[in-house]
Amino acid sequence: MKKDDDFGTNIDKSQNLEYCCFCFKNGRFTDEGISLQEKIEKLILISVNQLGMPEDIATQMAETKLP
Repeated sequence: MKKDDDFGTNIDKSQNLEYCCFCFKNGRFTDEGISLQEKIEKLILISVNQLGMPEDIATQMAETKLP
């Protein structure tokens, strides 16, 4: 996460430095209730489709960082 818009937001609209804008908004996770495997798959799709990351690198990062 490099730009202010990349970071999630807390309930008071302040920047959350721990989670990205795709995962955390207004003090809540955007996808509460999904499994770790579903979260990994979601992160891979975001990384490839929205950030332009190669799928193999996105997969490696998601599978090693999230757990």
